[in-house]
Amino acid sequence: MTEAAQHLQAAIPATITTERLILRPFTAADADDRYAYQCLPEVVRYLYRPALTREGNEASIATRGVHAGWSADNDGLLWAVCRADQPGVVGEVVVTLTNARARQAEIGWVFNPQYAGQGYATEAARALTTTAFESLGVHRLFARLDALNTPSVRVCERLGMRREAHLIDSDLDGDRWGTEYVYAILAREWNA
Repeated sequence: MTEAAQHLQAAIPATITTERLILRPFTAADADDRYAYQCLPEVVRYLYRPALTREGNEASIATRGVHAGWSADNDGLLWAVCRADQPGVVGEVVVTLTNARARQAEIGWVFNPQYAGQGYATEAARALTTTAFESLGVHRLFARLDALNTPSVRVCERLGMRREAHLIDSDLDGDRWGTEYVYAILAREWNA
């Protein structure tokens, strides 16, 4: 077993808790809550895929909501973000192993705009970042985001991530060219 693979032999936490939030795997019962924000044009415009249909949303939960493994390229862990004091899903966070050998992972988040401005995205992303470095063995964590997505830029900066790239007209979203930022942080920087 390579040293990189040994670092990735980790216990995947079933839940992650913060002061106000619980991050847990999605269940079929969460489909309506997730679809409520995944179908919104103001949310989808910043994703690197088309809007999910109701059926696509349910299929995504059935496949990505299961935390099956964390050792191979493209393994991903998707958590529903729930408030500790109320039922229902307010958003989601995901971490995807993009290069197992180099222990590189991408983090992402999507939240229902109804809950914007309350710090939930930062709190959930901070908890997932800690989990990625301390439990999952990640060496470098990065986020790719549309340069016009100012709230996500702020989340990256609050996490102490540095902007490593500014990719101009790097993605075609329908008829609009998208410009992308890449932010990143290393495990040793996070632990400092």
